[in-house]
Amino acid sequence: MQSTVRLFSSLLASFFIISLAFASESDHKYRPDDPITLWVNKVGPYNNPQETYNYYSLPFCRPSGNAAHKWGGLGEVLGGNELIDSLIDIKFKKSVDKTTICELELDEAKVKQFKDAIDNSYWFEFFIDDLPLWGFVGENTDNKHVLYTHKSITVNYNKDQIIHVNLTQGGAKPLEVGKTVDMTYSVKWILTNTSFARRFDVYLDYPFFEHQIHWFSIFNSFMMVIFLTGLVSMILMRTLRNDYAKYAREDDDLETLERDVNEESGWKLVHGDVFRTPRSLVLLSAFVGTGAQLALLVLLVILFAIVGMLYIGRGAIVTTFIVCYAFTSFISGYVSGGMYSRHGGKNWIKSMILTASFFPFLCFGIGFMLNTVAIFYGSLAAIPFGTMVVVFVIWAFVSFPLTLLGAVVGRNWSGALNNPCRVKTIPRPIPEKKWYLTPSVVSMMGGLLPFGSIFIEMYFVFTSFWNYKVYYVYGFMLLVFVILIIVTVCVTIVGTYFLLNAENYHWQWTSFFSAASTAIYVYLYSIYYYYVKTKMSGFFQTSFYFGYTLMFCLGLGILCGAVGYLGSNLFVRRIYRNIKID
Repeated sequence: MQSTVRLFSSLLASFFIISLAFASESDHKYRPDDPITLWVNKVGPYNNPQETYNYYSLPFCRPSGNAAHKWGGLGEVLGGNELIDSLIDIKFKKSVDKTTICELELDEAKVKQFKDAIDNSYWFEFFIDDLPLWGFVGENTDNKHVLYTHKSITVNYNKDQIIHVNLTQGGAKPLEVGKTVDMTYSVKWILTNTSFARRFDVYLDYPFFEHQIHWFSIFNSFMMVIFLTGLVSMILMRTLRNDYAKYAREDDDLETLERDVNEESGWKLVHGDVFRTPRSLVLLSAFVGTGAQLALLVLLVILFAIVGMLYIGRGAIVTTFIVCYAFTSFISGYVSGGMYSRHGGKNWIKSMILTASFFPFLCFGIGFMLNTVAIFYGSLAAIPFGTMVVVFVIWAFVSFPLTLLGAVVGRNWSGALNNPCRVKTIPRPIPEKKWYLTPSVVSMMGGLLPFGSIFIEMYFVFTSFWNYKVYYVYGFMLLVFVILIIVTVCVTIVGTYFLLNAENYHWQWTSFFSAASTAIYVYLYSIYYYYVKTKMSGFFQTSFYFGYTLMFCLGLGILCGAVGYLGSNLFVRRIYRNIKID
């Protein structure tokens, strides 16, 4: 219960501060001989980033006293971090020669644990002044397991602030039952001219993220945008303009008018059916509302990341994402409520509840299954009950009411019926068309170009999340996100136009799925990435990889689908605005 209160307090602070990067327990300034805490965090197989355990799950030297635990914000807990004071004596600017931490007696159980850890390339993570240090438990050379027993810590400082920390290991001792090894450490302080503001630069992989291929991918996607916008402009400026000209002529004789009417085909023939209420209106409204919220959410998080450098704080991105999601829930309710009301929906409460709960509960369901796996393995990835309570409170008392408010405002402000054409009483039969003009084919083909526009960026995002790289190029991400939105809108408009020309007026769900299919290609790419680009193994990591990726792709699909539908909706209303046939 106490941890729940701490989590809730830190969350309230984040509402005003936005990011953990802007706040810490201290000002990071020290005086000579001030105590410096070495926090131990986690340990786990190097090839399985999410399979992490408490540092003391291995038989390392435990603190003799009551070690303090450091609980960060909501995002840090969800990220599987649990910092424990090692109680190792470190003081600011005071070097320490080789000093014994403890004497470790190697019995059969401890030797087996260490050997298993070494065989699985276990790594560990420490923190000093919020700066991480990494190292391996030991190594296996010539079928001989050795344990690193000495930790040499180098600390670079500038005046009264710590700038950089580094850990090197030595004292490799063979793991033999019955032997006693001394676990030792040393500390060396070095003056540096690097400023405090640039102390995280050493963790950024500039050659990887700012490689020439990254710039080329942006340029390639930009050229795709030019091509697609040109294609849509051609449809609007040429094809439709010629069609409008037929209806604008006032001096045609009867014979010419009859000939034009007889020659009518394609999208003009379905003007009396194109604004029919789509099937499963409640579900479509919920999807479009949620997708509009997610689009705004991603934009806000990217902007906050650019301005606030959120990659610095542990879990800052996750905390910002959750807080922004809660406060942007008004948008989902507004868009969903207005859309549902415009199509004559009556059960608006059902629509509102589905909008507020569908995506969060979908993520909760996936998270619950992954959490069960993490609990079974005893991993730090298991979400504490208190954290679950905090997340539920955010949804119940912030997100849900805002969605309700947005739905009410949407119904009253944008819920009036405003279709350009009158809907006929009897639906028009849809003729048989070529296979490539069927909704299923249009839907699957629609996701190819949007996926192509983000393909390279997906590689960098996946690599940063699954291969220990800090993603910091949020300017690239903003450009790619804008390109994705434009390409998605253009592709769905073209697909909708072809569908209407095939005299198929069921464009609403087709436009949604045409854009949402981008997520299918991303998920297929994730399968390729897992088997080709990583060395992950085991049920734990496999379930977490594909579970998290599924959650990401569901959100991406709903986001793209909503953008595609809204773009197609504007297009359809625009082209039928000048059609005045009853």
